[in-house]
Amino acid sequence: MKRFLLGCLLAAPLSFAVAGQDNSDESWALLEKAARAAHELSYKGIFVYQSGPNAKSVQITHMNYGQGEYARIVMLDGSPREVLSQGNDVVIYSPRHEKVVIEKRRRHNLFPALLPTNLDAIKANYQVRLGGIERVGGREGQVVFLDPRDRYRYGYKFWTDRENGLLLKAMTTNEHNDTLDQISFIQLTLMNTQAMDWFQPNVEHDKPYVMEEQQARLATTAISDEWILAQLPPGFHKVNQVKRMVPGKSMPVNQLMFCDGLASVSLFIEQLSKDAHGKTGRSSQGPTNFYSNVVDGYQIVVVGEVPEATISQIANAVSFKK
Repeated sequence: MKRFLLGCLLAAPLSFAVAGQDNSDESWALLEKAARAAHELSYKGIFVYQSGPNAKSVQITHMNYGQGEYARIVMLDGSPREVLSQGNDVVIYSPRHEKVVIEKRRRHNLFPALLPTNLDAIKANYQVRLGGIERVGGREGQVVFLDPRDRYRYGYKFWTDRENGLLLKAMTTNEHNDTLDQISFIQLTLMNTQAMDWFQPNVEHDKPYVMEEQQARLATTAISDEWILAQLPPGFHKVNQVKRMVPGKSMPVNQLMFCDGLASVSLFIEQLSKDAHGKTGRSSQGPTNFYSNVVDGYQIVVVGEVPEATISQIANAVSFKK
């Protein structure tokens, strides 16, 4: 017993020293592997998204066998809805509304592909640290934390599969370390087949579905001559801008999308008609903050999974030319 206790005492300082070493390189490597695995692996599973008292379950099937990526996503709760994607082409089926929407994917950020393959922007805006080993959906996951460098973004906790690197679970936390939302596999199976019989929607083919081409509603990506955008929150940059006609609106709506490498924000600018009053106010739901205001006859709406300070600064960055 004395020899056992002595061995424990001698080993303790060594274990502490190893745990205290800088493991940022290893942590970044795990996140890079997770980003690649989401696109390169073929898998099928069910994941659950939770935000406050709300929870939704989703089935995903993803395949990549060298000819590109194919995915089928089925909403298991609420109104039936399926999404089929091949590369950047996306088709959304809504059986309840007998509607099919065809569009181009602008960002690959659907779980488990939450991380970009290039982490340079994330490295500039977040600090990384390695956590412990925890089980998720019956699989061992390595925990990796992303801590924000300022108040303009949330913190994140990721679980990556120790065997194949795939992202098993992700959690968003605020400055008090409170959980804002989380998404996690509850079932996961790797596939070793090239059969494509699963790549079709479960819909009634005799129904008269309405086809809607999302691409046709895109008007321009040019910068507006009517308004300007001042300084953005640190680390955020514009990744896309479109002008589109929205059903029920008489005027086109400008949408600008900003990203810090991980978190994203959308800014909507709409010129109001003379009789319209617009909407003002703030609200939040889980990690998502909303802001709306009317300035010089324009409706401004900002929404994103970022802190309120980020939403406010982007909204206040918009000014209109006289």
